[in-house]
Amino acid sequence: MRVGVVLEDNTGVHGNVCAHFGQCKYFFLADIDEKTKKITAVRSVPNTVSHGGGGCVAVDEILKYNVTHVIAGGMGMGAQQKFAGAGVKVFGYSGTVQKALDDFLTNSLGGLEACKDHGQEGSCH
Repeated sequence: MRVGVVLEDNTGVHGNVCAHFGQCKYFFLADIDEKTKKITAVRSVPNTVSHGGGGCVAVDEILKYNVTHVIAGGMGMGAQQKFAGAGVKVFGYSGTVQKALDDFLTNSLGGLEACKDHGQEGSCH
């Protein structure tokens, strides 16, 4: 499986999970062996699309990397629906990428509320 974590900057596992999915600067990609629950490869790639205009193009961008799970601080309902339609599970987290991945591996992450800035309840900023 491949987990995509949205980053504020390019600091890898030491960086913070970006508070808003569509405004992230980088995607941190972690390949995880499903049997052993061990991380087998990691890399950071830039998010080359701009937020706004509807449809959350950042979803399409990260899906290019064949992610099966996404961790973000928050995201709008439209992005969550696009991920659901693609069969990608979405989790919410505030903190470092390393801690988010640790919690993911122990099934300790929760779901995600819709971002209030996209006309939904919840908060992502």
